[in-house]
Amino acid sequence: MADQSDVATALVSAITTILYPNGAASVGLLAQTVKIYRGWPNTASLRTDLAANSLNVTVFPIADTARNTTRWADGLVPTSSVTPPLTVSVSGTSAIFGGSADAGQLAGLLVDSMAVVHRTVAADTPELVAATLGQLIRTKRIALVSGATVTVPGAGLLLGRVVADQPVLRWTRSQQQQFRISCWCPDPASRDSVASVIDTALSPHSFLAFNDGSTGRLRYVGTTEFDQSQDAALYRRDLVYSVDYLTIVSDVLPSMIFGDTTLAPLGSGNVKTLLS
Repeated sequence: MADQSDVATALVSAITTILYPNGAASVGLLAQTVKIYRGWPNTASLRTDLAANSLNVTVFPIADTARNTTRWADGLVPTSSVTPPLTVSVSGTSAIFGGSADAGQLAGLLVDSMAVVHRTVAADTPELVAATLGQLIRTKRIALVSGATVTVPGAGLLLGRVVADQPVLRWTRSQQQQFRISCWCPDPASRDSVASVIDTALSPHSFLAFNDGSTGRLRYVGTTEFDQSQDAALYRRDLVYSVDYLTIVSDVLPSMIFGDTTLAPLGSGNVKTLLS
């Protein structure tokens, strides 16, 4: 799930990419070394860096700027789908299972207007799946099982399918938080340079990507300068951005196996949709 720390980390990553486009270990856009990190700088370490002509760029959430922006019921965030490792192929009145019958799958056969479904469990095999489905079919009609093959003599329609449970990201809340991007520099020229590069590079981006696959709405709020050369040769500019992001939890949902199937029963002019 994305929380405040994930947003700050994403901002640090974005700024690092801006200032070091070829990687943090390579030469950056600026002549000086730039340290980019979350949190507030340690005073002693900052003084040492500034004296060595090194810059610090920090990302810190601004207190009392968080607000709940949820406007509708929770929903799903798209993610990658899972292909079931169990397979089924149909030839005439026979269905042949293969592959791996790992847990978390639905294997089903639609015989004319009768649907039978088996949810795989640990230690299942294609042969066990075939035997289970064959036994379910036998409650209504004849079915023959040989290894991983189920044969239904006289079947006018035989459809085999396998689907897998799918991982999803479900968002439960949205919130907005302001973040302060502070550029701590030893002179006005370096302050102006690093702040301008960061602000210009961020300005075209409306969204910020997070590690969980979600994104946050990125908006510019304002800029403030602090010159404190009388104390620590410190020249600072703060860029303030707000990020509207989702609170997301991981979940696993079952897949529908025969919900899209329309049947025309033998000897009938009626058409009906089967949900199973």
